[in-house]
This record gives sequence, C-alpha cells and structure tokens, in this order.
Amino acid sequence: MSLTEQQQAKLDKIQLDASWKNALSDFLLSAKMDDLKQFLLTEKHADKIIYPPNSLIFNALNTTPFNRVKVVILGQDPYHGPNQAHGLSFSVQRGVALPPSLRNIFHELNTDLGIPVPKHGDLTHWAEQGVLLLNAVLTVEAGQPTSHQKRGWEDFTDHVIDALNEQCEHIVFILWGAYAQRKGQRIDQNKHLVLKAAHPSPLSANRGGFFGCKVFSKANNYLKQNGIEPINWQLDA
Repeated sequence: MSLTEQQQAKLDKIQLDASWKNALSDFLLSAKMDDLKQFLLTEKHADKIIYPPNSLIFNALNTTPFNRVKVVILGQDPYHGPNQAHGLSFSVQRGVALPPSLRNIFHELNTDLGIPVPKHGDLTHWAEQGVLLLNAVLTVEAGQPTSHQKRGWEDFTDHVIDALNEQCEHIVFILWGAYAQRKGQRIDQNKHLVLKAAHPSPLSANRGGFFGCKVFSKANNYLKQNGIEPINWQLDA
C-alpha cells in the first residue's frame, strides 16, 4: 500500500513496532481506529483511570514483532487492578501477587513439562521468544472488568489474527475458553495448529478441561516438527 505523507505522519504517531504497522496499516488508518482513539481520549479527559498505561497498551505487539510470532495465547481483557496489567495477556508485573488464572497456568506448566512454578508472573520472557500474549481488548477502566469491550479493540485484534493467519505459517494458537475459541474461528487449521482447552480461571478450570491440556508440550512438539526453535517456558533462572 502506497501511503500519502499525511497517512505516514499518522502512522508515525502510533507507538507500535514497524512490522506491525506494516501488517495492520489498513486498520490503523481507518475510521474505526480514529473512533477507538477518540473513545480513549474521552475516557481520560473524564479523569478515568485506564489500564495499562499508554506506553504499554501495545506491549504484546512491541515485544513480539510480526515476523517473530511462533505462538499466540489469546486472552480477553487486561487485569483491572492497580499495577497488574502491562500489556501482555495473563501476565502481571514482578512483585504483584499471581492472579488465580495465572496460578493455574503455572500449575499446568509444572505438570506438563516439570518446570517449577515461577516465583513471579511476568511473562515477558515468553513474549521475547515469540509468544504473542494478546488480549482481545487492550484497555480497561480501573475496577471495571470488560468496560472497554465493543469499543473497537475487537476489530483491531481480529486484524492482528487475520494478518498472522494469512501471511504466516505454522503458528500455534492457544485458545483457552469459549471467548477465545469464538475469536479463533477465523484461523486456517491447515496452515496453523489450534489448541483449545477450558479457561484457566478457577471456575472453569475446576470443572475440567484445562488441567491436563498439555498445550506447552504440544506447542513445542509442533514447532520442532516444522523446524522452528521451541519455546523455553521456564521463567526463573
């Protein structure tokens, strides 16, 4: 796509990795993106606290460039408590107590691969290796779960999934829970591996279908079968 100077200037203002700007330029320059930005500005002008902070809204995409994605773990919304959300699905910053879903993810990691349960919940090490930790909605109002749904983020992240689906091969998509699985219906399973299980939240996980899903070993086996370096899922040295 050939861009005008005005369009290029508009893209330059977005704090997003160049590889993703290239893959998502159509949406980033669309009226839908303008509407989404206006919504966020209105919320901030109303003195609402929004998580994560501006600089970390695109943290998942900035930490895992488009051409380095090996695995996608799809979440729903950012955490809505203080100091939790930092732009990576299911991840929390060091020093923050582990949310119940993340505790269950670490339990499954331990039973699947024998990796000791990490002492912190910062999943940046996964993201740096090619695990795109993508929430379907990238912002939330403090203390108000799902408050930014249906404001435009779902369209944005659909374009993220479509770009990966269409332009890449042999990506592992990990879809926990009905919400992620509905969003993943657009993925071509002839080109990619789709792993489905129950959501790791206590209510869903304890009903069955999450514990024992072995997504970590299945993902690595698929990557190795296709000549791709597997993920080192261990977070602690």
